[in-house]
Amino acid sequence: MFDRITFDPKIMGGRACIRGMRIPVSVIVGQIAHGAPFEEILDGYPDLQREDIQQAIEYAAWLAQEEVHIS
Repeated sequence: MFDRITFDPKIMGGRACIRGMRIPVSVIVGQIAHGAPFEEILDGYPDLQREDIQQAIEYAAWLAQEEVHIS
């Protein structure tokens, strides 16, 4: 489902990263949240592809589906 999102304890402490690179999903999603367009992110991270950014957003949306139980 998320073939571009990887987890490796040797890379960034096992945080969700893009394709085994030292680029955490949280950094990409954070930049988007602060208004950075895809092109700006791609300029800052030349090894990224547009599909990586899109999948980072999809992964964050998937995580946000978590159920919260309020008592």
